[in-house]
Amino acid sequence: MKINGGFDVAGGIENCMWLSSSSTSSALRRQHFLIRTLCASSTPQTSHNQMERVHCASISIPEADAEGVIRKITPVLDRTRHKGQAGRIAVIGGCREYTGAPYFTAISALKIGADLSHVFCTKDAATVIKSYSPELIVHPILEESYSVREDERETVSSYILAEVRKWLERFDCIVVGPGLGRDPFLLNCASDIMRHARQLSIPIVIDADGLYLVTNNIDLVRGNSLAVLTPNVMEYKRLLEKVLNCDVNNDNQSEQLRLLSQKIGGVTILRKGKEDLISDAKTVTKVSTFGSPRRCGGQGDILSGSVAVFTSWARRYVMSGIPSSETSLNPLILGCVAGSVLLRKAALRAFLSKKRATLTTDIMEFLGQSLEEISPAE
Repeated sequence: MKINGGFDVAGGIENCMWLSSSSTSSALRRQHFLIRTLCASSTPQTSHNQMERVHCASISIPEADAEGVIRKITPVLDRTRHKGQAGRIAVIGGCREYTGAPYFTAISALKIGADLSHVFCTKDAATVIKSYSPELIVHPILEESYSVREDERETVSSYILAEVRKWLERFDCIVVGPGLGRDPFLLNCASDIMRHARQLSIPIVIDADGLYLVTNNIDLVRGNSLAVLTPNVMEYKRLLEKVLNCDVNNDNQSEQLRLLSQKIGGVTILRKGKEDLISDAKTVTKVSTFGSPRRCGGQGDILSGSVAVFTSWARRYVMSGIPSSETSLNPLILGCVAGSVLLRKAALRAFLSKKRATLTTDIMEFLGQSLEEISPAE
């Protein structure tokens, strides 16, 4: 098995635990061999870029064996485990205007199976978020510009980072962005937290206003192999304009996604859409399981919490003495694949029950049942 497996522009389609059987059919392998042969026999005047375009346009993006991934990485429940072993997740977000998003992310992590879920938010948001659920550990330590005098900002910023640092080493993954808002001082504090998390080699899932922050400061994640970006259609468009200075190319979307990831130094990108496309610059795969036609707000928040939990589980799986053929799998890719399919299955169940009235809270109630069907606890 090739490292990371999947679709590689340089290496084609390899057998991998997260590719579905249909993606590795003999017909597709013959097609890939034919394309390589044609490229190899091209005239000397044919450029490398031209060959690459022919190659990418001719090979469809392989479908991930998403349920197989979930069964592999979901930890077994037994009596020897103790609190925290199934994951400690933290959300950096929540301000005066936005209290629902960090709640959705944090509570989804718990409903999937994480043991502990924290929210670091502003004081204004803390009481509201606490009132949603006693299950969450809420830290009211972030500040916005309106509450901090100009001459105090450096001191307050240092205090906020010091308070968050007390906790960071305990977390298996953090999510930056849900409900963060766009206040400059608050965004600067989030930037400091992201830099420190990177120093500690803690995976970071970046969504919503976190993507706004990153798009305007790509160096925050450049070269960070433990960073996951989860852009929607408009967020992805802005990333492309910023990094590649181009528009979305739906005719060659796999190569464009791979190139975007490569230009940011190999970060993992989960491009949300009708099909979720996932790349870490080496591979491109997709999850196209049908979800819900109801596009209520908040589903991206569920996804970011799901990816955080599954990424933490995937890292433990990869480091737990698994077969040598799988030791170099990218756990962030696995986490994205698992989070994507679970949300889609839960959303479909919620829609079948509530139809047009489906809300994000309805979808969350089906997360556990959807996971149980794929990977039973017993």
